[in-house]
Amino acid sequence: MEILRVATPRGLELKGAIYGDNIMDTVVIMLTGICSNVFQNDLLDATGKILSRNNIACIIAHTMDSFSCFAYSDFSIHKQRNTGVVFDDFDAVYEDVEAYVKFAKQKGWKNIILAGHSLGSNKLIHYLGNTPDDFVDYFIVSSPIDLAYWWSIIPQKDTYLKMAQEFIAEGRENDIMPFLFGGFSPMSAKTVLGFYNAENLKNCPVLSRDGETNSLYSIRPNGSFIIGSKDSVVGDDAGEFIMKINSCCKHPGKNQVIVVPDASHIFYGKHDEYAATVLKCLQNHFAPEAGNNVKSEA
Repeated sequence: MEILRVATPRGLELKGAIYGDNIMDTVVIMLTGICSNVFQNDLLDATGKILSRNNIACIIAHTMDSFSCFAYSDFSIHKQRNTGVVFDDFDAVYEDVEAYVKFAKQKGWKNIILAGHSLGSNKLIHYLGNTPDDFVDYFIVSSPIDLAYWWSIIPQKDTYLKMAQEFIAEGRENDIMPFLFGGFSPMSAKTVLGFYNAENLKNCPVLSRDGETNSLYSIRPNGSFIIGSKDSVVGDDAGEFIMKINSCCKHPGKNQVIVVPDASHIFYGKHDEYAATVLKCLQNHFAPEAGNNVKSEA
């Protein structure tokens, strides 16, 4: 794994990670979820390693500031922990994803696969549903969220929002809130409210009915949808949730839908199984020439 730097039109340098190189024909661009980066989400590292061992390059595409880590003391376990992301700009999602896609195009990869996990999947849908370009050959959406529903089940949501609004009113929008957002990460006041108001990422509204499905319908390439059967943020039936999302696509019958048994939203304890599932999706996509392009080495 090597650190990768990708420039955006607004002048921000995105920092990602790359497994493999552009000698390989295919690259998977994996968009990370909220508060997720390659250093603290083992799912991302496992995916990069398995794909690169099978002759597929993998870019872990951190948007905005999700590359960085924030160290804090977790008094519940009496240990130091690292996490990210403190800052994010959800209005710049399209630009950030496009920067990685164009980077891959400029580097000469023949096949560009766009993948995402959790909120990274919503970012993927936003980009593919709105881009005029046809650079992406295939997509892999995993563990997408219905953003409005997700917020409805967040404990202490009203406390978070009220405190964030107070910080911003005091001119402290970039200050870190004095709590772990959602119980799992520090976050700035501006990022909390930006996340809550991210209308462009409300593109899987199959539970809340709050959002739009035009982006799903407008996606041109075929792809795969992956979810864990025990995903705790998608209602009572993860399989039904992901099937409904696929049904919003223009040609749902051309897509794969995969439910991984006993897997959680973050595939805890099943990271290698998740990565092997991603690999299998690509092998199926490239068949019958998969034997020439992708070997099978879990």
